[in-house]
Parts: sequence; C-alpha cells; structure tokens
Amino acid sequence: MSAKVLIIAQLDGYANSVKPLAIERFLQERGHDVRLVDTACLARASSTPGSLGRMLPGSPRPTRLVLYANDVVSKVFTRRGPARRHLSYYVLMADHLLRRTILGKELRLDDFDLVICETPYDSGVLRTPTSARTLYDCPNPWADEVFSEGRLTHRQHSRFRRWEARFLEGMEHLSFSWETYGRYAVAQYGISGANFTQLNWGCTPSARRARFARPPRVVYIGSLSGQFIDLPLLARLSRRYPHIDVYGGPPPDPSLDLHYRGYASPEVLLEYQFGLITCTRDLIRQEGFSAKHLHYLAHGLPVLVPAWRRNLELLRGSVPYTEEDFLSVIDALSQEAAWRSVSDEAYAQGERLDWRRTLQPLEALLDDVPRTQVSRSRS
Repeated sequence: MSAKVLIIAQLDGYANSVKPLAIERFLQERGHDVRLVDTACLARASSTPGSLGRMLPGSPRPTRLVLYANDVVSKVFTRRGPARRHLSYYVLMADHLLRRTILGKELRLDDFDLVICETPYDSGVLRTPTSARTLYDCPNPWADEVFSEGRLTHRQHSRFRRWEARFLEGMEHLSFSWETYGRYAVAQYGISGANFTQLNWGCTPSARRARFARPPRVVYIGSLSGQFIDLPLLARLSRRYPHIDVYGGPPPDPSLDLHYRGYASPEVLLEYQFGLITCTRDLIRQEGFSAKHLHYLAHGLPVLVPAWRRNLELLRGSVPYTEEDFLSVIDALSQEAAWRSVSDEAYAQGERLDWRRTLQPLEALLDDVPRTQVSRSRS
C-alpha cells in the first residue's frame, strides 16, 4: 500500500545530496508518492548556481528577510577569524529557529504519512505538531561536529550539546548517517537510543570494477572545503607519492600543490587502484565515516584510511595507513594477487551496503503507518 512521503534536505551537489536522493529513489521504486524539498536556498531568490538571484533575498516576508540577513552575517563573520568561534553558535541557532518557523508554516505536514528531515538546520520543523510520522536522519552529532571545526567556545559547546541531546531524545524516529554515530551519541550525549530506526549510508555497486595497474594510482574525490577534510595531510601525502589525483571542489589553494583534476563523475574511479580518505584526528572523526568511502567500495577500490579511525570492521576492504608508513602500505599491495584480494573484499562490502539493503528499515516504518493515514494521503 503506497504512502505519501516528504523529504526535507539541502542539496549541495556533494555528500549532502546523495542520501536524500537515494531515499527518494528507493521509495519511488516501491510505489510511494515522494516529494523532495530542497532548502539550500530557502532565503534566496534563486537556487541556480552563479545567478544574481542566488545572492538576493527571495521574499519580503519578515522571517525570510531575517533568515537572509542571518545568512549574510554567517558568511561575513563566521567563516574565519576570531568571530568564528564566538558568533557561530548564535548564527546557527537563529538559522535553526527561523527555518523551523518558515517550514512549519509553508509545508503542510499533515498531508503526508511520513516526514523525513536530512539536515540539522531544518530539523526543527519536526517539532511542529503533525499527524504524520517523523524521522530525523541526522548526519552526525551536530554540536560536536561544529566544535571540532573550531566554531564554538567550550561554554557554547556544552550548552549546544545539552540542547541537542534533548532534541534528539525528543524525536519520534531517529537515525544517523552511519551506525557508529548513533553509538557515539549514546556514549557522549547520554541519549537512550530508544527511538533509533537506523538507516546506514549506502551505495550503488558499479557494474564495472577497477582493474589492477602499476604503478598503483590513488584517487581522492569529494568536497575540498571544511576543516575536517585535512587538506594539509592530503598535500603531504601527495608529496610522498606522486600518483595521487584529486577531484572535487571548490578548487584547493594552489600553494598546496595538489594534482587537482577538477570535477568528475564517479566513473572516473575505474581508472584508479586505491581510494583515499584524509580527515582530522578528533573523536567524532575517529568514530565516524566518510561518504566517499562507500563510493570507492562500490567500484572495488581498496580504501586507504587513517589508522586511527575506528570500526573499520564495518567497512571491509579498508587499508589503514599512517603518514609515516603510507608508501609501504601501497607497496605491500603493488602485486596483482595481493591487490585483487583486497579489491574483492571491498567490492563485496559495497554489495552488502547497497542502498536497497541499507534503506530497508524505511519499509518497516511505512508498514506501521495507520491505514487511515494512507487512505487520507490517497484522497
């Protein structure tokens, strides 16, 4: 029996776009009526990249204008400099509250059987009273993510984390982008986990697989913004091993001297023998994962991962490295038989993490929707 589902997300063209689109496709393939709302430019006149409307306010309504002003303050004062650490908390909370007000008024939640939110910025709308089932598919614990990026003082971090713990505990259904983030939230935030309906990140296994070649070539693909990417580490590894190509955006600082190749589709991964993960060494990254990791696995690429990242047993085909032993790790898999063994493991892991499997809990959630709601959604 079909249901009516609303997905609220911010489609940025990178990892934040992947899961909501996968959920939309998964549900549509099963006959459900799905509406996806992109809120990335909620306060803007246009969502077209590079357009004038992308820089202008989109509505004279007071809440929209205040949200626009808050966006401007964020871009001017919290990207860098001393104000970043002190002002980000207020900007983020204002953004969260304004979006809750705007979306709560403009989205008729009662018209849906299930409402899914994919971003912390918009998640406040799930506190709007509604007859629909609600699911917050949280990317990762927000307060700790922002703190690890140097955007909060210690006092603000404690306050933010207490608020977020209450918020997460109050969700009807709660998921995280990866199961280890749920365990992290239970351990670090003290939430119960009683409302978990876990939807792990997934992938679409490629019909074609990467092939062995010498010298082995290494690929990094994904966003090149955000402190957690650790671009200095990527630069140092590139100086140690000259066969590393970098794809994504925005373009990195030329002084890093990366072999930057611009943008590319995932099919470019078929030309390489290893996928590369670099990220900062903080607790939330140790317990987390990277979306690009699953892209690599889906193409049969062994994935070079910092050795301090935990829970790699959940991502078979991962190859731990340190900055010091990076070359020897690659050298150990520079013979085809050794490489093929890890590649087979990686591809098999990608098959186990097919979106059709990782999103299966959604079916059980929709099976529990009362028949009266389903009937109403059809009318």
